[in-house]
Amino acid sequence: MNFFPKETIYPFMGVRNIFLIISAVLVLGSLVLLFTKGINFGVDFSGGSVIQVKYDQVAPLQKIRSTLKQSAEFQSAYVTNFGSDEEVLIKASIASENLNQDTGDLISQILKDTGNFEIRRVDIVGSKVGAELREQGILSVVLSLIVLLIYVSYRFEWRFALASIGALVHDLSITIGVIILLGVDFNLDILAALLMILGYSLNDTIVVFDRVREELQESKQSDLATIINEAVSRTLSRTTLTSLTTLFVVLTLYLFGGEILAGFSLTMLVGIIVGTYSSIFVASTILIVVKFSVPLYKKKELEKEKIKKEKERLRSMYEKGVV
Repeated sequence: MNFFPKETIYPFMGVRNIFLIISAVLVLGSLVLLFTKGINFGVDFSGGSVIQVKYDQVAPLQKIRSTLKQSAEFQSAYVTNFGSDEEVLIKASIASENLNQDTGDLISQILKDTGNFEIRRVDIVGSKVGAELREQGILSVVLSLIVLLIYVSYRFEWRFALASIGALVHDLSITIGVIILLGVDFNLDILAALLMILGYSLNDTIVVFDRVREELQESKQSDLATIINEAVSRTLSRTTLTSLTTLFVVLTLYLFGGEILAGFSLTMLVGIIVGTYSSIFVASTILIVVKFSVPLYKKKELEKEKIKKEKERLRSMYEKGVV
């Protein structure tokens, strides 16, 4: 399916400086948010308790919040509906190891005047475990970037790898900035979404770079911007179709998946939009910025082809018993 005419070449690189400025502003804004507001680590990474409460009637959220504020242990607790108007999720930065009684029993005692309810779930993460999970999460992202750098360097060329990693860092930075701006709790679901965004964005970039490599081999052009315009225009229909279908699925999860999937699906939504944008404008622009040389690349490829043919010739002679 082609949304765009195959013969049409769009001048993407002609406006690359505009999008480079936009990206720089967004990344800088994300860094400012990171160092000023900071990431709002959820219970998974900071430690604490998550309590799910099921009421017989519509849960009185305001009364629950005001009641919990009167308790020293739950003054800063986060209270929200969970799945339905009758169910409530309470997040607090305390663990039972810091209390003289069970967290579920304590909540039952504090909320006894808010209506008839039952405690459905109590999840507790100690502060030490949360810190370990946070360190392992950061390590997993860093290792993923390193492995991807090695993979792209092997498959293409180091400048392609540098452009790909630059685009991935761009995507992660902006996505994390949006998470901080919206006050989304950073938990294991968000980390999983970020790792998925890495794979999605890289796949999009690899498709574009594959086409760029084909154009480098087939085209007589020596201007990199022109070759990139041709390559991106050829893959534009595929990129649009892939992005839209993925976006619709994730949007459905966000709208109808409930509170438990809200953070994950929101992160994926932002990541898909930013990842698609970066594969068209950011990665290709970085390739130009690092001064990728078309004539030098063609010269290297020609030498590789000569070496390959010479090896095939020697192998053929050996098999025929000439050597």
